[in-house]
Amino acid sequence: MSGRLLRLVCTAAMAAGIALAPGPAAADPEPGGTGAGRPLSELLTDLQELYREAEKATETYNGTEVRLTRQRTEVRRLDAELARTRHSLSDSRGAAGRLARQQYQNSSDLSPYLRLLLARDPQHALDQGHVIGQLARERAETVGRLTGDTKKADDLARRAREALDAQRSLASRQVGERDAVRDRLHAVEELLASLSPAELAALAEFERSGIADAQERFMASGALGDDAKPSGAGDRAVRFAVEQLGKPYEWGAEGPASYDCSGLTSVAWDRAGTAIPRTSQEQWARLDRVPLGELRPGDLVVYFPEATHVAMYLGDGMVVQAPRPGAEVKVSPIAANPVLGAVRPDPAAEPLRHYAPPALPQGATGGSDVGYAAPYAPAAAPEISAR
Repeated sequence: MSGRLLRLVCTAAMAAGIALAPGPAAADPEPGGTGAGRPLSELLTDLQELYREAEKATETYNGTEVRLTRQRTEVRRLDAELARTRHSLSDSRGAAGRLARQQYQNSSDLSPYLRLLLARDPQHALDQGHVIGQLARERAETVGRLTGDTKKADDLARRAREALDAQRSLASRQVGERDAVRDRLHAVEELLASLSPAELAALAEFERSGIADAQERFMASGALGDDAKPSGAGDRAVRFAVEQLGKPYEWGAEGPASYDCSGLTSVAWDRAGTAIPRTSQEQWARLDRVPLGELRPGDLVVYFPEATHVAMYLGDGMVVQAPRPGAEVKVSPIAANPVLGAVRPDPAAEPLRHYAPPALPQGATGGSDVGYAAPYAPAAAPEISAR
């Protein structure tokens, strides 16, 4: 990652992406700067919108990366098949050439009937005619193979060109989507840079209180039931995700040193033995939905109307997630972002009869649920800072 992009990622994001009720009274923002005189709720809304645009662009980028990987595989497959077909075509052309030379050398103006009448040994002539008929059939098969291989080679060459064109188009699109992510993170950086330390501290407290209130309301709503036990694969996925605690968020990353939100969930389930889609949108679209009241550890909780964020359910109303640029993989309240719903990667798997949740290391819930970047983390609210 370039130094500039690392700086953008590290400074991106104060954005909570949560629907907050008004929090408790906070200190008035310090005069000066772009944020001067603006209500905290308005600043937070702007940051939320900027961050949601960045995360949406990130998941779009991830989706294109998946399609590009598949397209590269298809191009390689078609190239290999075309090479095999061209080799077969070369063999067919060689066989056809040999048959043509044989036919020229053995040509005769006499028909097979006259050759039979004039033969000294009619039986030998009959046997010879059988051989000649067999050779004729072989000629027909050789010509057929030649024609078929030629047509197949032409068709494969066309498909290979189209597949390569599609690959180039996807690669070009991916560059544009990468730039879109950078632009949105840069917009977050600019807004954060315009705020004074007092404004950032007040905004941090406003946001932290909002998350606490949202979690309290969510748990009181009865949306969650008693946690079910996970499947064996779900248990393995949870334990893998917990082992990643403390690793930094990086958009587009799939480990092992860093992750984005769907990178963490997809790799965790892959390590558990169940392949799932790479992006949060595809996870939401293609995996089996499960009611929130029936959640079990390992299920995926999807957020925002566009399904642009995902976390893994841990139990007791908590999730493990790669939250935001500037933050680290951590344990967070399930309601830190607006819940869209939940999906289960292994709906047919039976739950374990006995389950002991993984032990969480000290500080697993510390750090930011909302992605405060270290350079902009308010000194007055160290519990909000990225560790």
